[in-house]
Amino acid sequence: MKPLIVFADAQAAAAGVLRSALAARREPYAAGVTVGTRVPGDRAPEAPRLPYAMVCKDTDLPQGSLADASCTLRVTVWHTDADQAHDLAQLSQGLLVTHSGAVLRGVRPATGPLAAVDDASGLDLSTFTVLAHVRPATA
Repeated sequence: MKPLIVFADAQAAAAGVLRSALAARREPYAAGVTVGTRVPGDRAPEAPRLPYAMVCKDTDLPQGSLADASCTLRVTVWHTDADQAHDLAQLSQGLLVTHSGAVLRGVRPATGPLAAVDDASGLDLSTFTVLAHVRPATA
């Protein structure tokens, strides 16, 4: 009988990587950042939730074998101004690209960081995507 191969949650793994790595950073624009996987309910500039980084899995990429799965992860960063949103997004992208661990075996940049404005709140944000390779596990 062949072993059952499964792949862990890349979105949760990437959020965990950023949560830990950003907490250890000393850059002022990274201070107090919250990392999650959902759009924050209150994104007003005066809200204490800023800065906020959201990690979402956009797509699963076709698997060539059971030895590897790939997906696109999108990270969106809301901040109090465009420069800080960009800087935090760029730092987050770098932290993911240099990570290799139990779930994410490798990450490479795809797009961005790209500046934008949140339609709902008018807040500045920056977003980027990375391509992540996910380690298989047996269940």
